[in-house]
Amino acid sequence: MLVLFDNGTPRTLARYLIDHHAVTEARAPGWEELENGELLTLAEAAGFDVLVTTDKNLGYQQNLAGRKIAIVVLGLGRWSVMKRHMAQIVAAVNAATPGSFAEVEIPHD
Repeated sequence: MLVLFDNGTPRTLARYLIDHHAVTEARAPGWEELENGELLTLAEAAGFDVLVTTDKNLGYQQNLAGRKIAIVVLGLGRWSVMKRHMAQIVAAVNAATPGSFAEVEIPHD
């Protein structure tokens, strides 16, 4: 699967996904300044399968009906806390299907 990280997603997370997924950060194709709607549209057009984001409002701000790209929302963007929940995050990305939406709750340990 082709996975896109938005700007808030810690890049270190890619280490846990690259065995099974190709990971790109939004800044690589110059998309770091795009609003979520534009980012989703361009990511779909470019063939990305999954967007991993820390924007918990994405599901409320965007109409996700009819989207082909899967979205995985991480409940917290701090790597120091996130790394303890890596199995849950990887499972959510692995389970993503076209148009799916999953939120991974990460407690403030």
